[in-house]
Amino acid sequence: MPSKFNKTLIAAATMAAVGALSAPLAHAGANEKCYGVSLAGKNDCKAGAGTSCAGSSTVDYQGNAFSMVPKGTCTSIELPAMSDGTPRAGSLEELGRDLPG
Repeated sequence: MPSKFNKTLIAAATMAAVGALSAPLAHAGANEKCYGVSLAGKNDCKAGAGTSCAGSSTVDYQGNAFSMVPKGTCTSIELPAMSDGTPRAGSLEELGRDLPG
């Protein structure tokens, strides 16, 4: 029969395991898709027609590729201006800028 100390250790280990497993789920709502902010090959999933998934963007700041960012930060991420000086900003919706070929 397990001692009181062993029961406490088992309970603590179980709680730690449950906490570790549920932590990603708890934070899932704390992020949002942000289009046009990732470097080539560094996007999370979707990267427009003809691409597969994570890491498939081919252009820096590709407008139809997203990265997951903390909720509420997407449009305030500092990005370099385009070559013609036009400012870039992240978007919660796909963008038509910086698309490959």
